Parts: sequence; C-alpha cells; structure tokens
Amino acid sequence: MGNLTGSEVVIGAPGYDRPPQDPGKEAGESALKMAVNHLDFHYGPRQVLFDISLAIADRKITALIGPSGCGKSTFLRTLNRMHETVRGTHAEGEVLLDGRNIFEMDVVSLRRRVGMVFQKSNPFPKSIFENVAYGLKVNGMAGRGQMAEVVERSLRRAALWDEVKDHLHKSAYALSGGQQQRLCIARALAIDPEVLLLDEPCSALDPVATAKIEDLLFDLVDSCSIVIVTHNMQQAARVADHTGFFLLGKLIEFNRTDVIFKKPARKETEDYITGRFG
Repeated sequence: MGNLTGSEVVIGAPGYDRPPQDPGKEAGESALKMAVNHLDFHYGPRQVLFDISLAIADRKITALIGPSGCGKSTFLRTLNRMHETVRGTHAEGEVLLDGRNIFEMDVVSLRRRVGMVFQKSNPFPKSIFENVAYGLKVNGMAGRGQMAEVVERSLRRAALWDEVKDHLHKSAYALSGGQQQRLCIARALAIDPEVLLLDEPCSALDPVATAKIEDLLFDLVDSCSIVIVTHNMQQAARVADHTGFFLLGKLIEFNRTDVIFKKPARKETEDYITGRFG
C-alpha cells in the first residue's frame, strides 16, 4: 500500500484484495486532516502495532473498534505523541497532519492542534472554571480579560454551560460522571484543537450521559475532526462517518461506517460485528 498524502482514503488494510477505490466515490471526502503511513509501534522490544495506514477525513468522525487489547487506544495515542509519556516506547512510520510529519513537529504545538480526552474523566482538583482555563494559562493563549469569555464559549461547546454557569467556582469533583467527562471535553476545546481524540469517552457513563456525549460530537464535528475509540459497536454505527476495525495490532479493514457494518470485506470484521468473537 502506498503512502497517503492527504488526498487519498484507505479502503481496507494490508492484504486487502479489492482494488483501491476513488475516494470521492467511495468515501465522499474531498479533504483529509491526517494520514498515517506504515506505522509500527513498540513497547520496549514488544511490537504492538503493525504497518497501520489509514486516513482521517477533515471535519468528520472516525471510529476505531476492535476487541480489548487490539491496539486501538495505543494507536490513538500516537496521533498526538501521547505515547511518548511512557518510557521505552518507539514509533516508526509517518503520521501527517495537514501534510506535515508530526514526529518532526514541536510536541507542545502539536498537542495544541490535536487534543485528547481519556476514557476515565480526569478533572483537576480545581474549580470548574480553573479546569477549563488551565490549558489557556499554560499556553499563554488568553489574557485575563479574555479568559472568562473563552471558558464560557468552551463550556457552551461542550453543552455544559447551562448546567454549571452558576457554580463555576465550585470543585469539578462535585459534578456527575457525565458532567465531568463533558468538562474534560470543554478543557480540550478551550485551545481550539483542529483534531479531537477521544478514548472510550462513554465507557463509564449511563445511557443518558452517553447520549449527551454523542449529541455533542455531532455539534463539534463542524469545527474539528474527531477520532473516537469505542468498545460499543452501536455507538460507532450511530456517530461515525468512517470506521476502522483493529485486531491483534493490525488494521483489518477501514471504510465508510455503513460499509463496515452492512457489507464488510473481511471475514474477521464480519465475525466481530456479528458477535462471533470479541
């Protein structure tokens, strides 16, 4: 499989035997935000990702599915080099953001452009206001006069403002689990990322809170590209434009979500989405 330059969409995976499709016809995309080319990843001597190539469409939702331990969360962390916080990790290959290799970028500026929300909500032991303002202060991105405006806008974008506007200086720990997760999303949004990575953001939430997060994703995708790792295949089917299926560290298949769920090309994909394993 050749390298992706930002103008192609990978339909399938290494070993996929259908001919490449015209991305305009198959995926309906005219622009890509990120392109991953032949990515390998190691924890020390142990390789856990093998020759991953896929493309992330601009201002669309891309879902990554697969059984536990298949590498999808590890892959997500490479997209803003969060893996570098773990000693002994090593990535090989290329990840392009608007055509530029992220491994050659300043990591601080990269993480301003590619934000991340983790599986377990992790508000800081600070007020609601201070949680959202944290990234702005660290990055020197807003003066004191602008701070309140940016915090309000971020909370509104995270569909949380109406619930917390009268409690901004109370502890973030006083919020419910679903509210804490939306607060973490607001914190990521405060620095206006171009790509938002979410690692199983609804795994600990009830159906009502999950529905609020999903509605939020539909609102956010007008302003940024979204990549979500989810163990919930129904969630992927509901929210994603494109879906990739990972198994044993390999990308087995990548396509439009409706194709993945209705007419997968690989038997492994069909077996997983029909519940034969996983």
